[in-house]
Amino acid sequence: MLPPTYVPGFHDEEAVRAMRYNDLGTTGLKVSHLGLGGGPLGIYGDYPEEDAIAAVREAIRQGINYIDTAPFYGLGRSEEVLGKALKGIPRQAYYIATKVGRYTMDPRTMFDFSAQKTRESFAKSLKLLQLDYVDIIQVHDVEFVQNPDVIIRETLPVLQEFVAVGKARFIGITGYPLEPLREIIEKSGSVKVDTVLSYTRDTLVDDTLQRHLPFFKEKGVGVICAAGTAMGLLSSTGPQPWHPAPQKLRDACRAAAGYCKERSVELARLAMHHALTREGQATHVVGINSTQILRSNLQILRDGLTSTEQEVLRDVQKKFFAQLPVRHWEGLELTMLREEWRKLGML
Repeated sequence: MLPPTYVPGFHDEEAVRAMRYNDLGTTGLKVSHLGLGGGPLGIYGDYPEEDAIAAVREAIRQGINYIDTAPFYGLGRSEEVLGKALKGIPRQAYYIATKVGRYTMDPRTMFDFSAQKTRESFAKSLKLLQLDYVDIIQVHDVEFVQNPDVIIRETLPVLQEFVAVGKARFIGITGYPLEPLREIIEKSGSVKVDTVLSYTRDTLVDDTLQRHLPFFKEKGVGVICAAGTAMGLLSSTGPQPWHPAPQKLRDACRAAAGYCKERSVELARLAMHHALTREGQATHVVGINSTQILRSNLQILRDGLTSTEQEVLRDVQKKFFAQLPVRHWEGLELTMLREEWRKLGML
């Protein structure tokens, strides 16, 4: 069956029919199993903008109908590039989500969950995206709020205002640790949290998300999964210098990447195949800023791995990850940021 986002004359019908679509919680949205992440459009260095725009447009034509972005991604650059890419594409053809709450790399201005900033930020996002509304407006990385009550008292009610006036359709929250997401859902009161975005928590090295899926399902919350390569840890090139993973985890992933290279296999392909075969999430968001990356991920989704890649994947899981003592970096980022806040007199 064709999804509600299908537009005759625009889409590649054969590709859309081959795409898997899942229910996003109780929103009524049917989202593509593979989603497009806008992070690389803003925070991973330079790239040919023309190719990135072409990748976005081709992704939608090929049946990817879920797009995720945020003001934090390049100080608005991700939203701006998406605005250019989406111009002229039928609005029916895609669902798009942006965020509020996280903004800069400077500890003094990195987070602001106040009602005033939320309104200002969202107005700017709509302008950059060149849209009248988004499908989901999300609170970005809720674990970093200094006082969790601010999200309950200020941020969520403002997002509800956006929904009431038609500038957004649904409300979501995002974060790395899972417990803060659960706590906000429990405490949100009259504001319905429709979605959660969890990143790097259902990968080759960490399946923490799986333990929380029954709770989200019970609450009717759609689950969006992101960063199947653990933000570059599970790739031949490795993570960015700022990646918060502890050294033992970095070492294990580097050793796995080396083993893959010896077998002429790309670790990131194995990681993405693993992510895309996990169940319980509505969509798996992959950062895309080139047509090459788009085609690679579509190929993994449609064709899976070669027999050699499957063999190497089994080896990697057994040799490098089965006995891995440290599988995540939960709490490390918050500890470091709190120390910066103390130095600045913000705590």
